[in-house]
Amino acid sequence: MMITGSLLRKMRLEAGLTQSQLARMVGVSQAHIAKIESGKVDPRLSTVNKILQILTSRRGKKCGEIMTREVITTTPKEKIRKVSEIMVRYGISQLPIVDEGKVIGMVTEEGIVRNLSPNIAEEPVEKIMEPPLPTVSEDTDISVIRPLLEVHPGVLVTRKGELVGIITRSDLLKVI
Repeated sequence: MMITGSLLRKMRLEAGLTQSQLARMVGVSQAHIAKIESGKVDPRLSTVNKILQILTSRRGKKCGEIMTREVITTTPKEKIRKVSEIMVRYGISQLPIVDEGKVIGMVTEEGIVRNLSPNIAEEPVEKIMEPPLPTVSEDTDISVIRPLLEVHPGVLVTRKGELVGIITRSDLLKVI
């Protein structure tokens, strides 16, 4: 395989890095990275090796590698009191709601607090159900989920449509 500037650019983008970020990591200027990627300079072998080392170490992690495998779920008819107890016991802030093997929604701590009322504890969780979390396959690169986790508290991971894991913001922080 021939290493070209366009290949390095593609790898950099897959790794989720800007030219400036890569330049700082390599110890060269952003302008030098731009020239390498455009093919305007012929960089030293040591520079190319350093770039490759950084880019290959940052890419390739898949969602299936960092997900939490034992996903705790609930059903739409479960009482909110029981769901709250599960969340507290396991230190989790959201639960997927599953009906007949399919994820149909989720319940969050925030949703429970937002709907607090004197009789909420005995209501079924479907009364405060929110839309399900985004779903990705287990072979999705983790760079894809970063923007999703900026908006959502988690991402569900599936294999052939079956729920096999969940990734939360704290899971992503563990691989920095």
